[in-house]
Amino acid sequence: MLKIGITGGIGSGKSTVCKIFSLLGIPVYYADDAAKEIMHTDTLLKASIIQHFGEDMYDENGQLQRAALGKIVFNDKDKLELLNSLVHPATIRHSEEWADKQQAPYIIKEAALLFESGSFAYLDRIIGVTAPQTLRILRVMKRDNVSREDVLARMYKQIEEPIKMKLCDYVIHNDEQQMVIPQVLALHAKLLELAGA
Repeated sequence: MLKIGITGGIGSGKSTVCKIFSLLGIPVYYADDAAKEIMHTDTLLKASIIQHFGEDMYDENGQLQRAALGKIVFNDKDKLELLNSLVHPATIRHSEEWADKQQAPYIIKEAALLFESGSFAYLDRIIGVTAPQTLRILRVMKRDNVSREDVLARMYKQIEEPIKMKLCDYVIHNDEQQMVIPQVLALHAKLLELAGA
């Protein structure tokens, strides 16, 4: 089974593209959602977070104190890198287990930090979703109800989009000038052919 990655900068429209692939019957693994979930459920990961960040990172019900952890890592690059070094391998493990259970010609793993986390190495092809920065900023401001400065701060934590797109095998333009569905359908046909389906 082919393993395909989908990535792109914040606000590029990765989720929209994934929804179209989903409608075509392709299983999609959302890495960011999975990471949030396994920080509650993966016992090894929980133990590592407690070891490095303290007992008070989880409440008496075993629920992650996201705000407390966020405070620690938000303004400390080294602490953020440490947290990512714990979460990314656990997410990769989880995605591999998930992929093994799927029945499809190919599966998709959606992740904003596909290259940054190293998980691209486990994938056969990478699709990049791109949009102009001004449009991405507006989308995120509207979606998350945050300021332009907040969006830019998040963008600066990711690889610049032009560099990211050069690392991808295919690029989908979600710029409100070109229709996305025909681009996805053409790519779906290519990937089915590649998978021998």
